[in-house]
Amino acid sequence: MSNNDDINPSEGSLDEKETSAKANEGKELTFEEQVSALSEQLDAALKQADLHKDAALRAKAETDNIRRRAEREVSSASKFALERFAKEILGVVDSLEKALEQTAEGDAQSAMYEGIELTYKLLLGTLNKFSIEQISPLGESFDPGLHEAMVMQESEEHEPNSVMTVIQAGYQLNGRLIRPARVIVAKGKAASIDEKA
Repeated sequence: MSNNDDINPSEGSLDEKETSAKANEGKELTFEEQVSALSEQLDAALKQADLHKDAALRAKAETDNIRRRAEREVSSASKFALERFAKEILGVVDSLEKALEQTAEGDAQSAMYEGIELTYKLLLGTLNKFSIEQISPLGESFDPGLHEAMVMQESEEHEPNSVMTVIQAGYQLNGRLIRPARVIVAKGKAASIDEKA
């Protein structure tokens, strides 16, 4: 009998069962046939091992991707948790800015003006502590990603496509735009049309 008789047929592959069946028929396998059968079994086992290795690598990659995605989501959630609150508090900042545009007349109004100014500075400082930054692009080039053009006006004093007036300051939270700055953008003087032509 050959060495293949020691293998449990229920656990073996199809090749092992065929080899075992041949041995049971009373035919002894030659050494070359045994080597060939074992080589086929080895090839089949290696292919199966490669499939399992590939599946394990894919599972590990998927697990790593899920872990990284979860970390990003947690990081993003903590960074931008204040976004809704920040949008709501910007109305208060705007009101304080409008109040500061008024001139103070008399001692009582002067004291109130100073109080509003201090409150405004304190509020802006608090917003900055939580990475809420003001965008005030006066004189800068117009950026449609950060600015909202309310009007385009001809101006000889300003560069074309630059911000000549900030109507309402914009804000960013950790680099993410919360509200664009509302601006008036300068445009070049229109070319005169030669009516005689």
